[in-house]
Order: sequence, then C-alpha cells, then structure tokens
Amino acid sequence: MQRIDAPDERPRTTIFLSAGDPSGDLHGANLARALMARGPVDCVGFGGPRMAQAGCRLDADLTALAVMWIARALLNLHRFLWLLWQADRCFRRQRPDAVVLIDFPGFNWWVARRAKAHGIPVYYYAPPQLWGWGGWRVKKMRRYVDRVLCALPFEQKWFHDRGCNATYVGHPYFDEVRRHKLDADFVADLRRQPGRLVTILPGSRTQEVADNLDMLLNAAELIRQAVPGVRFAIAGYKPSQAGQIRRALDERKLTIPVYVGATPELIHAADCCLAVSGSVSLELLYHTRPTVIVYAVSRLMFVLQHYIRKVKYITLVNLLTSDDIFTDTTLYDRNQPGAKNVLFPEYLTHADKSRAIAAHAIEWLTDEPWRQRRVAELAAWKARLCQGGASETAAELILAELTGPSKAGPARSTAQFPAAGTT
Repeated sequence: MQRIDAPDERPRTTIFLSAGDPSGDLHGANLARALMARGPVDCVGFGGPRMAQAGCRLDADLTALAVMWIARALLNLHRFLWLLWQADRCFRRQRPDAVVLIDFPGFNWWVARRAKAHGIPVYYYAPPQLWGWGGWRVKKMRRYVDRVLCALPFEQKWFHDRGCNATYVGHPYFDEVRRHKLDADFVADLRRQPGRLVTILPGSRTQEVADNLDMLLNAAELIRQAVPGVRFAIAGYKPSQAGQIRRALDERKLTIPVYVGATPELIHAADCCLAVSGSVSLELLYHTRPTVIVYAVSRLMFVLQHYIRKVKYITLVNLLTSDDIFTDTTLYDRNQPGAKNVLFPEYLTHADKSRAIAAHAIEWLTDEPWRQRRVAELAAWKARLCQGGASETAAELILAELTGPSKAGPARSTAQFPAAGTT
C-alpha cells in the first residue's frame, strides 16, 4: 500500500520582513529560506529580487530606493510615506505574527513604530551599527524592538548594557559566502592570463560608485605605472552600474573589463583588491585576499564624523579582529605604530587618497613574502570567524519564541535561547 503523508496541520506563521538595500536583500533571502524550511511559514513585506526569488511575497522592491544621506532621502520622502502606509495597512488587516527588520534604519524605525502600535513583536536582524555612530538611537531600539539579533560578537553586550534584549546569532553574510559555488572555469581563465590581477570593488550602491570610482581608478593608474604587466578587473553589482563604470573608463581611455554577477570569482582570482567599505569586506576575508578599503564622503560629512563616530575603524573585518575599537577613535594612518597589523588598511576620506591606496597594493604585488604573510593572517581569522549559520540560528530563535520550541521545526543547533529581557 502506498504511504500518503498527512498534510501539515500546524497553524501557519506569517513573518513580515523589511530590507532596504542590496546586502539586506541578501540576508533577508537567506533568513526567509531558513524560516520557511521550518514551516509552515509565509514571508511577506518589503525587500528586493533575492528575497522574491527565495519565496517572499513582496509589496514593493524597497532596494530600488536604497539612498544615502539626508538630502537624497528627502527627495524620496513621498515614496517612503506610501510604503509606510502599506505596512501599517498590512499590520491592521493581516496582523503578521512578527516583524523582522534588516538594517536600513532610517525607514525601518518607522516600520517598527507602526508594528509596536499594533502589538506585533519586532526583531532586528543584522542591526544598524549604533555602537559606531549615532549611539543615541539606541533609545529607539529599546522602545520599539523586542529582540536584537546581533551580527557581531561584541554587539550583544553593548546592546544589553543599554537596556536592549539582544542575542548574538552570527553575521549573516558568512551564510551567503559559504553557500556560493565558484565558477571554477572562469576563475581558472582569469588566473591563466599573464600578469598579477587587482580586482576593484566600487560598491553596491550607485552613489557609492559615483563617489569612489575616480579615486580607485586613479590608484589603478598609479599601480600600473609601478608594476609591469599588472592587470585589473572591476566587479559591478548590477548592469546599470556596469554602464556607469564603463563610461568613466571611456572618459579616461582605460581598458579594464567590467563584470556583473562575478564578484566572488573576481575576488578569489585576484592577488589583491581595492574595495569600497561595506559587507564585502567579509567576503574578502573569506577568500583571504589582501585588500585596501576606501570610503569617500563630502567635506561636511568628514567633519561631522569626527563627532559622531565612536570606533576607530569603518571596516567590519578590522572591527572583528581588533582588541579595542572604542578607546582610540583616530582614523587609520599607515604611518602610525602598529599600522602593519591592521588586516585591511582603510581610508575614510573627503580627499584623494589614491597614492596611499596604490602604495599598499604595490607592496603586495612586488613583495610576495609580505603578501603571503597577510594571506596567512587572513586565513587564521577566517578559521575563527567564518563559520556561518546565522540564518538558521535566527530562524530557530524567532519561531521558538513565536510558536514554542515544539513547533519550531527541526533544530540545527543546540544553542539555548535566553528568555525575554536577558542575553
């Protein structure tokens, strides 16, 4: 007799997710998969193409509105207000079991406010780095968020000390880099070509590309003058940005290939990289590639950051691997004592730092023992930090709190989740 499996009669759980930038879309997609694997779970809300592909029913592509700085946000205010109205209507009519926010704090604070007004539990997954700047915003976290799902080890204590219910689950970016399978033929083809390869990563947001590309290309020209036979490749996040990059190359009469959708392969094949600050630094750590980081801001923002920045580094890898990030908040300087020990040299700047950027790459490309020492250091930290599992841990915690441990599905880890109000 053929066995017929009984339908799953457990009540369905609805989770409203809100992610507003490319990295949040990535993390939201992996979290949605982990939640639905422990079903029956429906994921709805705001996100991007990756969340849609993962099976989320999205009301809007919020990643299309990923903006930086206040002026640009104000230009899109009417769109954000419309999306907030949609979220509020969902909370009133559908009453999801929980709301999960993923980074993107400017808009997500308002989503959290509306969710709490309707008595819906709120989780913050991959929370904004309040410990780094704008620490006063922790009041919003305390008021509107029921549990912070921390991505970095020191965040749990930081939030807990300020009255927030926080649990460390790990950084979700490592889930993605571990599950991605490289195109081995493409990597081999890149490596077969003569000359050392420098990969340029100009950012995932269009404005980041606009602000940083000239500096990175200036550095590339300096490297080319100093290292015979060196070659470059540029990783574009999406086709429109690739077009933006190619236009800039044409203006300079530079011939550098631009690829879309090949970032892991371009990193893995490179001898070293030049990158804009962001979660890509974790991918660079995973592939153990020596990298110099840059992040260009306006002169006004550069002045303001001296007052609002509370940590020494802007790069996640440097924050994860440094003993004390809160005491000394002076910006990185390659001439400082101990600067050689910083895994990823970094430049938060309003000026052209192309000479400093190029100098690091030239050292790695012309001094192979030094480059190999840096690779070994990165490999040691990779073994300690790049374990993955944040998506599964977060999904288990959320469902355990919403439905009880017996209904949370098969557990991946044996971690004990703290009761509400503890860490």
